[in-house]
Amino acid sequence: MWKKEDSKPEGISGNAAPPVAPPVNSATLSGTALASAPSLSVALPASSRAAACISQGIKIKGEVMGSEDLFVDGVVEGKLSLTTNCCLTIGPNGSVKADVSAREVIVRGKIEGKVTGRDRVQLWSTGQVTGEVQTDRLSIEDGALLRGRVEAGRQPNKTSEIKASAATATGKAADATSLNSGTAAD
Repeated sequence: MWKKEDSKPEGISGNAAPPVAPPVNSATLSGTALASAPSLSVALPASSRAAACISQGIKIKGEVMGSEDLFVDGVVEGKLSLTTNCCLTIGPNGSVKADVSAREVIVRGKIEGKVTGRDRVQLWSTGQVTGEVQTDRLSIEDGALLRGRVEAGRQPNKTSEIKASAATATGKAADATSLNSGTAAD
């Protein structure tokens, strides 16, 4: 005769919680394994280098700020600023009319404006930059177009510049005081 407990999967008692999928190592899964089991709902960890995307057909006017990598293949006008260790990639279809700031800027499309790459700026063969480029390291492939001002290389330590200018100003003030006091005494 048929029993109610026989209809349940093996290993499950009447008052047990629903089954939980075992942890899955994304390195051991293949694309075909995932495709063959679409009902398996496993949350795979996102890559630490996965980029947000402004795809072709999207147009943004205004200020874009973020704290993760960004891939732009659409149109951005205004200001684009990425913080910390972020990489900005302008795709081959991307067009940016903005002041751009990120740790690393890769240009495969078009940028008009000031480009600030705290670590480096790369212009691929399809890349076009019109404006100012400021970075520690600059890489330009054959065929890339760069029009404007370039400041490349490590910037001197600003604190030492401030101290040097303060010392110079103090020295000039002391000289002026001694001249004035000498002139007044005569």
